[in-house]
Amino acid sequence: IREALPEYDYIYLGDNARSPYGTRSFEVVYRFTKQAVETLFNEGCQLVILACNTASAKALRTIQQRDLPQWDPARRVLGVIRPTVELMDKISKSKHVGILGTTGTITSDSYSLEIKKMFPHMTVTGEACPMWVPLVENNEFDSPGADYFVRKHLEHILAADPEIDTLVLGCTHYPLLIEKIKAFLPEGITLFSQGEYVAASLTDYLRRHPEMDIRLTKQGNCRFLTTESAAKFSDAASVFLNHPVEVEQIRLVE
Repeated sequence: IREALPEYDYIYLGDNARSPYGTRSFEVVYRFTKQAVETLFNEGCQLVILACNTASAKALRTIQQRDLPQWDPARRVLGVIRPTVELMDKISKSKHVGILGTTGTITSDSYSLEIKKMFPHMTVTGEACPMWVPLVENNEFDSPGADYFVRKHLEHILAADPEIDTLVLGCTHYPLLIEKIKAFLPEGITLFSQGEYVAASLTDYLRRHPEMDIRLTKQGNCRFLTTESAAKFSDAASVFLNHPVEVEQIRLVE
C-alpha cells in the first residue's frame, strides 16, 4: 500500500503481544480487533485496513455494522478478503480455487461464502496451515525445517481437489514462504499473493470515494506501533520490510 500510495500518512499497529490471532475464537478476535480499531481512531485515523485475514474473517462485519455507526459513521474499516475474492473468477481458468490460511480464517469459511456469493459456479477448498505463521515469526521460513510443513499442506489441498489451478495465500505472513511454496507446487498453478491487489483495490476505493480521500493527511509519514516490546517488533518488522524501523510500544484501548 505504501508503494502504491506513498504520499499518504500511515499508522501501522501490530498487536504482537497477543498474536497470532489464527487459533483464537470469534469472540476474542472480535474483541481484540475492536480495541485495535478504536485505538487507531483515537490516533486520528479516518480509514483503517484490517491487514489480517483472520480479523477480516471474524471481526470486520460486526465492526462495520455494530460499532462504526456509534463511533463515527463517516469513518471506514475495510478488510483484505473482498478485494481478493473479486478477482478469483478472472484468475482461475478451472474455477477451482484453494485457500491457504490460518485455522481461524479457514474455519470461518469466509472465503468460501464470499466466493460462492459472488461466483456460485466456483469450487473452493480451504487448508489450514497452523505452523506457517510460527515459521515466519521465528525467521525459519527459509530453513530445511519449513520444507516438511509447506509440502504437507500443499499435497493435502491438491489431493482434496486436483482441479485447483489457483492458490490464495490467505495470510499476510505467507508471502515470505513463497519461494518454498513454488518449489513444491506443480506447474500450471497460480499463486495469488494479496498485497499488490489489496493496494490496487484501496487506490480504486479512494478514487471512487473523494469524500474519504480529502479527509486523509498526505505528508508521506509512517508510524509503527506495537503492543509487544519495541525492540522485538523492530527485529521482526525488518524481515518483512528489509530495513530497520522506529517503533513505539502502546497499550490498546480496553
